[in-house]
Amino acid sequence: MSQFFTAILIIILGGSISLVLARQVRLMRIIAVFLLSAGCFWGLFNALTNLIQSGSDTASFTYLNVFSLTFQMDGLSSFFLVAIFAVSLFAAIYSFHYLEDSQNPLRTAVHYFFFSILIASMALVVTAANMITFMLSWEIMSLSSFFLVIYNHHSAENRKAGFLYFVFSHVGAMFIFAAFGIAYGYSGNFGFGAMASLPDTAKMLIFIFTFIGFGSKAGVFPFHVWLPYAHPAAPSHISAVMSGVMIKTGIYGIIRIYALLDFHTPVCGNILIIAGAVSGVLGVVYALGQHDIKRLLAYHSVENIGIILMGLGIGMTGVSSGNPLMAILGFSGGLLHVLNHSIFKSLLFMGAGMVVHKTGTRSIDALGGLIKNMKITGTTFIIGSLAICGLPPFNGFVSEFFIYIGGFKGVALDKSAFVMSILAIISLAIIGGLALACFTKVVGVVFQGEPRTKAAENVDEKGSSMLVSMVILAAACIVIGIFPRIFIHLSLNAVSALGLGYARVPLAPFERITGNITFGATIFLGVLLLVMAIRFLAYRGKSISRSGTWGCGFTQPTVRMQYTGSSYAASILELFSPVAPLEEKHLKIKGRFPVKTQYQSHVNDIADRHLNRLIVNPVLSLFDKLRWIQHGDIHLYIGYILLAIVLLLFFI
Repeated sequence: MSQFFTAILIIILGGSISLVLARQVRLMRIIAVFLLSAGCFWGLFNALTNLIQSGSDTASFTYLNVFSLTFQMDGLSSFFLVAIFAVSLFAAIYSFHYLEDSQNPLRTAVHYFFFSILIASMALVVTAANMITFMLSWEIMSLSSFFLVIYNHHSAENRKAGFLYFVFSHVGAMFIFAAFGIAYGYSGNFGFGAMASLPDTAKMLIFIFTFIGFGSKAGVFPFHVWLPYAHPAAPSHISAVMSGVMIKTGIYGIIRIYALLDFHTPVCGNILIIAGAVSGVLGVVYALGQHDIKRLLAYHSVENIGIILMGLGIGMTGVSSGNPLMAILGFSGGLLHVLNHSIFKSLLFMGAGMVVHKTGTRSIDALGGLIKNMKITGTTFIIGSLAICGLPPFNGFVSEFFIYIGGFKGVALDKSAFVMSILAIISLAIIGGLALACFTKVVGVVFQGEPRTKAAENVDEKGSSMLVSMVILAAACIVIGIFPRIFIHLSLNAVSALGLGYARVPLAPFERITGNITFGATIFLGVLLLVMAIRFLAYRGKSISRSGTWGCGFTQPTVRMQYTGSSYAASILELFSPVAPLEEKHLKIKGRFPVKTQYQSHVNDIADRHLNRLIVNPVLSLFDKLRWIQHGDIHLYIGYILLAIVLLLFFI
């Protein structure tokens, strides 16, 4: 693993040097971006090589002369490392021009430092091979991402987002600690290997506790409450990293613990399919009701985490039912969607970041007509939108198609496996339709039509590093969608590392499926190119004029007559009003010549409303009451340490 740790050291070096060069802003950004990109590229190359060769490597260090920090890179960890390093690479490149206008050089330097720590800690989380190593890396990841969320800490909204994220991160960590405590209580050591020998009751408790803890990080409903606040608050390239790969460490934790426990009960698959269905459907419903473009994308992370969970749940159901093909299809589809989502969601957040960077607003209804002046941003955003909706020939279709096939394999089973398979299939269909409605709203309101406010007028898309990142990610969405074979093989190599005994599953069915996808995509592209050629020939030599959109005979149309995001989604949201209640605020119109009025609408997240009341507010209230402990007297701090040591002596 020497190459892996070399990549980590280069990344951390890039963040550390930025602190030294804080006063030389441009040089600091150049060196930081170069070293972060170089480290990520080296780590990506190493992870891909290891994944293709299906290799496994370990390394161990002594910590405090007591504990052993052990790391292992197998097929599963290598697969997640590919996503982590790839997205972080393009996020680092994107940041060069995104942070160009920063008015605070020191804040930018600190940002790059914590960015490097976040990348390194995510990589260490997915390679940790014992409890101590895992929790140490997990806490570093949570703390570094917290400081990135509060980058604009002068804003009360950003501080609230940071506090909310901090609370849910550590509530989730408490459940993981509890699960590891149960494992240690039975086995007496911190290694992961002993989990398979635990009693079934302990295994069930560990699975449930870790599902809650990792689900909180992944954004599983109802533990997703922090996510719609943190993603809009963070800089857009950090939103891309957090949504694209950081929340996937929660998915990694769920599937890794499942494999370590060797506990193949139908309950595990049922939990994941039900949680995935609820997260997927409600995530996209809440996204439909959002007016903030980054908040909308954040809710789509909840939706796609739901799709991934359903894929993994189908895989677990296949294992418990003795159906190897169903298991492989579910696991490989879910894991491939981890990679696909990291690509198209990062692309969408970067596109939204370009829009926010140039217009200064995140309000969807304040924009419009941007594709006229932001052609690259608009085109790549549309590609990302088609991919996230699961439409061919883009990458989102491939992974969802495998999950669908896995679900249909379960229809032939009996009892709960049949019910769960039907639930997954119906949920995927509903999610796909709602996602398409949501992104037609976003693309139509933001990029088409006419500018609704001055913020959307006369914009540009200068910033080559931002455009390059978006173009490459958009190209990846197309390449995976047309040529999925090699990427399916990568996900199958990751599945083989789970130790489920399915290493010899024949590749012929997967070769046939991917071959048909490539054939269909090729025909589609051929027809598309033919139509474009016919159009070009038909319009060749003809003058093309530009005029206003036909107003249906109305002689004085205004931009206020365009559809808004709220009006577009209103009829759909009405169907889901029991779980997405709508609040409307508007003044009544009075008199023959009414004065100017206002209208506001807000879709309530039921989990946000109740968990804030039950968890967040009590925790913050407790912290306020304990504020007297932090008084600044070093003598009392030393006293706290001595008191803790004395108390620990009673238990050791």
